[in-house]
Amino acid sequence: MARRDFADKAVVITGGAGGIGMGLARSFGSAGAKIALVDLPASPLKEAAKELAASGIEAIALPCDITDTQQVVHTMDAVRTAFGGIDVLINNAGIVHRSAFAETRPEVFRRVMEVNLFGALHCTQVCLADLIERRGLIIAISSIAGLAPLYGRSGYAASKHAMHGLFESLGAEVADRGVGVLMVCPSFVETGLEAKTLGADGNRIERPRSKVGELSDPDDVAREVLRAARAGKRRLVLTPVGKTSALLSRIAPGLYERLMVRGLRSELDDS
Repeated sequence: MARRDFADKAVVITGGAGGIGMGLARSFGSAGAKIALVDLPASPLKEAAKELAASGIEAIALPCDITDTQQVVHTMDAVRTAFGGIDVLINNAGIVHRSAFAETRPEVFRRVMEVNLFGALHCTQVCLADLIERRGLIIAISSIAGLAPLYGRSGYAASKHAMHGLFESLGAEVADRGVGVLMVCPSFVETGLEAKTLGADGNRIERPRSKVGELSDPDDVAREVLRAARAGKRRLVLTPVGKTSALLSRIAPGLYERLMVRGLRSELDDS
């Protein structure tokens, strides 16, 4: 596949005001792209757009709840009005829960799936005609949890596994129409996502998370994503820990589970 050039391309980033979202905006913006930041109304969207503008990146800020299909339709219409169309959709918005399966209310699982899976699905369906016309690109920010089990995050892992099924199958449908699909699987990243972690009852939790390996910097993640997008890759697994986890969970699932549980069990000890 020929290398992609993002100069003067319109890039939509959901969860755009967050850590990875802003990292992606800076990276694609530095490659010449025009950026549409999409995030919840309560997020620091305007501040994020001002930061990009101050660095010479053309950007617009669009408040939107991606679980609401009508809001998504209106938001993508606003992108078309501003930029003429949509070349790249980055499904980055997401939420996480940290709680034992047996104690987690069904509505928590539904909320995680609504944002992580169906929010991405809504955005993709609304943008798909543009992406086909422009031979564009879909980037889905998944997780190592989309490739391997993750203790205390069964609903989150389910949503990310579902994203792989959705977007990798979609990729097979649209490849001959020039649309690329890139799945990105970070490990533990230093973002604001964990500050919004849901507990078993759906309320925010204060307990600090455990981690395996060093936390990745969002800008480092974004640079790797841009590099993979330019090269036309279909999957990007980040960090040595992430690559080891993905491999080990396939070839030695019992060993992976023991190591993973040992590293993360303490998160739920005082739940």
